[in-house]
Amino acid sequence: MKKRIGLYPRVRVEGGGRGVVSQAGGVLLAKTVRKTGLDQAISAALAPWRKPRTVHDPGKILLDVALAVALGGDCLADVGMLRAEPAVFGPVASDPTVSRLVDALASAGPKALEAIRTARAEVRERVWKLAGASSPDAGGQVIVDLDGVLVLAHSDKQDAAATWKKSYGHHPLMGFVDHGRGGTGEPVAALLRPGNAGSNTAADHITTTQLALAQLPKRHRRGRSTLIRTDSAGGTHEFVAWLSKQGRWLSYSVGMTITDAIHQAVLKAPASAWTPAVEPGSELRDGAWTAELDGDVLKGWPKGMRLIVRKERPHPGAQLRFTDADGLRLTAFATNTTDVPIATLELRHRQRARAEDRIRNARATGLRNLPLHDTAQNQIWLEIVQLALDLLAWLPMLALTGKPRLWEPRRLRLRLFSAAAQLACAPRSARWPSGHVPPDGAT
Repeated sequence: MKKRIGLYPRVRVEGGGRGVVSQAGGVLLAKTVRKTGLDQAISAALAPWRKPRTVHDPGKILLDVALAVALGGDCLADVGMLRAEPAVFGPVASDPTVSRLVDALASAGPKALEAIRTARAEVRERVWKLAGASSPDAGGQVIVDLDGVLVLAHSDKQDAAATWKKSYGHHPLMGFVDHGRGGTGEPVAALLRPGNAGSNTAADHITTTQLALAQLPKRHRRGRSTLIRTDSAGGTHEFVAWLSKQGRWLSYSVGMTITDAIHQAVLKAPASAWTPAVEPGSELRDGAWTAELDGDVLKGWPKGMRLIVRKERPHPGAQLRFTDADGLRLTAFATNTTDVPIATLELRHRQRARAEDRIRNARATGLRNLPLHDTAQNQIWLEIVQLALDLLAWLPMLALTGKPRLWEPRRLRLRLFSAAAQLACAPRSARWPSGHVPPDGAT
């Protein structure tokens, strides 16, 4: 019996293997592209930017960069990891060709952005039909969360500026479709803004909502079947008024700042007005209550808006704010949803916290920094990031079950995408290496 020296066995690695490829799990992403028709849609959308006698299709170039970002890349040059495996990903354009395409799309401005976004919306509707009961609108309603993201810059890039957190960079405003507790989420809007862009800018929230609605299937672009959910950054008169005027009214659940008027109304609310808060499954949440405020506190706001306040015992050691009352932490939100208990509405709004998970995933998928210099170039980069996040959301929705369907990008890369395999001359293009068992839920 061989004796081991140290904590790990001594292994000799040789590079002479035949038919072995790394990142073989990326085949799952490539198959998602083909199954959803994203390749054909993007290729058709970018056809105007294909020059005569060119070798590489602009749609394939853009999708290659998106695949590289989905696999963990964070700049255009990371497409080289696909170029190293032509048997898996096909011919991949050179770095200069990739850069020229991004420059050309950036120069085209809104026309190129509209082409990419239209293709994504077309494919998204197809994906949701394929997903069936697993689609985000299976319950009859779609929830879109809006939230800002701070992206730091370590050089003097165009529109980089000091942020409200005393850092330096950009402040994009993004929208994500919430897949609920049984899934993750997918991006539907990304508005690139300077670092000093205000959090409560109503015009930016309106633009981002319009971009998000354009990504949804047509039946969800107007009407109460779509809920727009934001934190207190969206709690402005202009944004709430705009939401109230859309078609048959969009549903909304918008965080509100605790003003002095709201604070005084809370202090005057009788004990009978407060209802215990609930958790998923209708379990009561200990130490938290909700109440609906009315009267003068609603003056100046759109007709039909409801103002709901939550008070809760702060966690041990938490610091109270000036807006808190009687030692209880106060939060508030506005909604136009009726005929639903206020405790249920409060729980629905609190679940907006899942947007923080979406932002964390975006940071891990190309949004840690904006790698290009010009704003127009970085807006194209944001579209590439969204394509990568779309694929990372659609793959679990269509092909995974159980716990793997909740895996975030980092775990997908470690458990699935980084697996090696041997090429096989058979109907199945690759097989798992000997001794390796695919994770539960992979189909």
